[in-house]
Amino acid sequence: MRAALAAIRPVDVLPSPNIWHWPEVYQVENRAQDVNGAIWAALDRECGWAGLDVVDVGCGDGFHLPVFAATARSVTGVEPHPPLVVRAKTRVDGLPNASVVAGPAQRLPLPDACADLVHARTAYFFGPGCEPGLREADRVLRPGGALAIVDIDGESAPYGPWLCADEPRYNPVEVLGFFADNGFRLVRVTARWQFERREDLESVLRIEFSAKVAQRAIDGTPGLSFDVGYRLHVRDKPKGLVLP
Repeated sequence: MRAALAAIRPVDVLPSPNIWHWPEVYQVENRAQDVNGAIWAALDRECGWAGLDVVDVGCGDGFHLPVFAATARSVTGVEPHPPLVVRAKTRVDGLPNASVVAGPAQRLPLPDACADLVHARTAYFFGPGCEPGLREADRVLRPGGALAIVDIDGESAPYGPWLCADEPRYNPVEVLGFFADNGFRLVRVTARWQFERREDLESVLRIEFSAKVAQRAIDGTPGLSFDVGYRLHVRDKPKGLVLP
């Protein structure tokens, strides 16, 4: 998404152009995404978290934390933007196994070997440039744990071409190669975005894309729903000593 792709080559914390500025519209977007549960089903198949400790990197306002908390032993959201940290803490208030801490992906404020699953969804990890975050994820994972990164499939229409039109620096083939070279397996997922009102759909597209591309997307999208292709990248941390 455009918010995430502002940090294709992250150096520290770069502003997200959607959730940082329009958190209420982004809340509408989160509710509309993946109404068929396809991403959650793929995550569960590849790296189930029931009874385990989860870290959600770039958790935003914590939308996904209660889903993990429903079955995980614990879930910790990590978010660099202070207003979103406040919103995320409010969201999980009352969930005894959920917490939120402030920090960037490349300097996780967490101890070594504290997690069984590190999850990031359209946040920070966008290919070349995210190596510091990969190292941090590996540091906080226990042996046998998994790093799961969910990103938009830039090769999948209609959303992928809109994304690439807005972010010419973003090369989905290069990004795919980057994750493969770094030991990730790939699972492609198609998720349905379903809105209750046409004005909600249009508002979401306008915070995700520039005015020109947003209008192209709006004009090309009849009704209240469309499919979005995702790529789930998963890397397992070895359980024992790795020999050269």
